[in-house]
Parts: sequence; C-alpha cells; structure tokens
Amino acid sequence: MRFGDLVGSTRSSLAAHALRARLVWAAVAIGVASVLVLVALGEGARGFVLERFAGLGANTLVVLPGKTETRGGAPLVATTTRDLSLADAEALRARVPGVRRVVPIVVGEALIEFENRGRSATVIGTTPDFLEMRSARVGRGSNLPDVELDRGARVCVVGRTVARELFGDANPLGGRVRIGDAPFRIAGVLAEEGTSMMVDLDDVVLIPVANALGLFDLTSLFRIVVEVGAAADVERAAVRITSVVRARHDDEEDFTVLRPGAIAASLEAILAILTTALAGIAAVSLVVAGVGVMNVMVVSVAERTPEIGLMKALGASRAQIASLFLGEAVALSAVGGLCGLALGLAAAWGACLLWPAVPFAVPEWAIAAALGVAVGVGVAFGSLPALSAARLEPLDALRRKL
Repeated sequence: MRFGDLVGSTRSSLAAHALRARLVWAAVAIGVASVLVLVALGEGARGFVLERFAGLGANTLVVLPGKTETRGGAPLVATTTRDLSLADAEALRARVPGVRRVVPIVVGEALIEFENRGRSATVIGTTPDFLEMRSARVGRGSNLPDVELDRGARVCVVGRTVARELFGDANPLGGRVRIGDAPFRIAGVLAEEGTSMMVDLDDVVLIPVANALGLFDLTSLFRIVVEVGAAADVERAAVRITSVVRARHDDEEDFTVLRPGAIAASLEAILAILTTALAGIAAVSLVVAGVGVMNVMVVSVAERTPEIGLMKALGASRAQIASLFLGEAVALSAVGGLCGLALGLAAAWGACLLWPAVPFAVPEWAIAAALGVAVGVGVAFGSLPALSAARLEPLDALRRKL
C-alpha cells in the first residue's frame, strides 16, 4: 500500500464519519489548549514576579533595619535596637572588599509644589549611584550631585509624570519647587522608565539622602543597597557586611542582609516546577481524549470488518492493515492537536491584551510537548484497535455482517 493510498483512505474514512471525527478533534483540542493556557499562565506569573526583581541584579545585597527570623514558624521581626545610619553606609563602602556601589535609601511621601500647582509624590532620598544601580538614566539635565552622604544639596531630579503635571509644556530644568516645607531646584528629569521593583520611576522625586532624613525627620535609613563586582562575590560580601554592621551595632545583629538574586533564583525554580505541574495536570485531559480516539477506532474496526477481510483476501498484509487504522488514529489526534494549538495561542494572546502587565507567553517546549503528547496519545490508544484489525482472519472477517 502506497503512502498516497493510505492518506486517501484515511481522508475518506474521516469524511464518511465527520461528526464522530469532529467530536474527537474537539476533545484533543481542548486538552492541548488547556496545556498551553496553563503553561502561559505559569510563565506569565514567573515573568511578573521576576520582573519585580529585575531592578536589582544578581550581584546586589540589601541591608534592612530590624532582624527577620524565619526559624520554623511565622516570620518574626524584632524591634530595631539601633538605626541603620549614613555612618553604616560609609563603613560598608570603606571596609567591604569588592564593593562597587553603596546606595543608602530613604523613602517617603510628600507634597511637591510649583507656583499654584501641587501634587503628592514618592520622594526617594539617595545618591547619584541610585540611577546607575537601577539601570535608569536622566533624560534632561543632570543627576544628583556627588556630595558627602551627610551633606545636603537643595536640588532634585523628578520623574516625567511629575514634571509634566507641574510644568506642563514648560522647561522644568532650573525650576524652583517646594517639597514639603523645603525649597529645591530641579536639576534633571528622568527618562521614561516605568515601574521597577514596584516603584514607578516616572512618578518619583529624587533628593540627596541627607535632605530626605531631615525632610521626614528620620534617623534611620529605609535600606542600604550594596553592589559588588560579580555575582560570585555575593556570599563573601554578605558575610563581611554582617560583620561590619554588627561590630558597629555593639555586636547586636539588629539588621537583615537580603540577597535579591538568590531570592529571584529560588522563586524562578519554584515557579518553573509549578508550571510543569500545571502542564502535567492539564495533560490528563489528553488521556481522556485518547480514550475517545480508541473508542472511535474500535467502532471503525467493527464497521469495516468485511472490508478488512476483503483486503486481506486480496493480499494485504497485517502491517498494511494496522498502518491503515493507526494512520486514521494519528490523523484524528494530530488534527485535534493543531486545532488546540491555535486555540491555546489565541487564548494566550487574548490574555496579553487584557492584562498587558503580565508577560503571558507560550514557550516553544510547551508547543512541542503538547503536540507530541497529542500524537503520542493517538498512537498509544489507536494501536490496540489497529492490531486487532490486523489479526482478523480473512474468512472470519468476510462472514461478519454489520
């Protein structure tokens, strides 16, 4: 039997039982689409979470005031016995080998006013290294001045949204604004950055860290971010940071050193496992569809028993009979798989339109795996009916009546 004859016979058989074929296609398509949609959801969740850590690379550490314990129960945050100070940041810069940047950060909310316009904005007290650490840049003007940490400077850098709402189409550079009760001069405007690490950089005001401590009447920093030269140096730097700050805090470990890169890697591994598990659960529906394929093929063998007997009487081999029915089963599952592929990709595309902030995506491995499992189901569940048809004796087959 030539391949063309096999294709023609399969097409004729499916066309003769179109409703039955469509039902099987629908079952396989739903299974494949379910796999792709759940994988897209898992990938979207993974991308959304990891994007929140994208602002800090694998070679950064974050020092927080207060000690967080996670030993066997609910997290407990101890009361800070000593502030995290600018002097601590200076000590880290001087005494931790391999440090590239030490960025102290103070965060607060304040009213920023220009003439008769005003709006509330997030104010971040920091240093010029903050933008480089976050891979952000100044679109117009200049960055914060590089001064000693404990020295103030009445200048600020504003996000695009703040500049537009306060100044409209006018040039904001050099403009005098009031942040809280203190006057500042606008030195620069950030380029369009969007949201990074849950902070909208288009809607912030950056001021020197010493000014922020005075503006918000604070004595403790919100956090200190330390960037080392390479990711391989993170663990060694974490030990040294702990030693330096602990020595300054009277041998009290009343602070926490976080490794965002390690957290992100752990989350990525967990989410990847969950995505694979979701795909496996959805693949169970393909097994159900495979039972449908087997039922259809069993009925097809029963209906075509006299035809099988005639073909064997004319010299058709067992392999040719088996390939005829196995080809029909594979065609059923393959067409259903392609329909499910189109349905799953369309659903992922629709999800991207509805929730653009979440990076829904169907990876190539999921497409290949879903189609492979669909065809594999056709082969597995179509083999038994095909072999049953191949084992029929010609005379017995010809005697059977429908």
